[in-house]
Amino acid sequence: MQFQELLAYQKSFSLAMKVYDISKSFPKEEIFALTDQIRRSSRSVSANIAEAYRKREYKKSYIHKLTDSDAENSETKVWLEFALECGYLEEELFNDLYNDCDEVGKLLNYMMLNPQKFGVKMSKK
Repeated sequence: MQFQELLAYQKSFSLAMKVYDISKSFPKEEIFALTDQIRRSSRSVSANIAEAYRKREYKKSYIHKLTDSDAENSETKVWLEFALECGYLEEELFNDLYNDCDEVGKLLNYMMLNPQKFGVKMSKK
């Protein structure tokens, strides 16, 4: 199995692409603040999942990278909240994206609680 086949990766990648498309409409004065930050954090979720999957030889490394991914997912939620409050997102779109983040978070949590289901060697630390 490749990391691209992981549901958490697929969902997080899709979310990052939605964020990218939506953030194109953010004001130009936000390009180095909100736009850059939300794109970076949303993309980091998928990148950290890929890294975690490659580090599954060692349980602690695997969990560490997934917690990084979860943290980036939470950061994306914060930037979505700012975008909503600044009037850059409609509430319905915000809710859809926020729910996508919640779903990714649940998948990450499942991966952390069940590492053996993802090929993690349980005998190594």
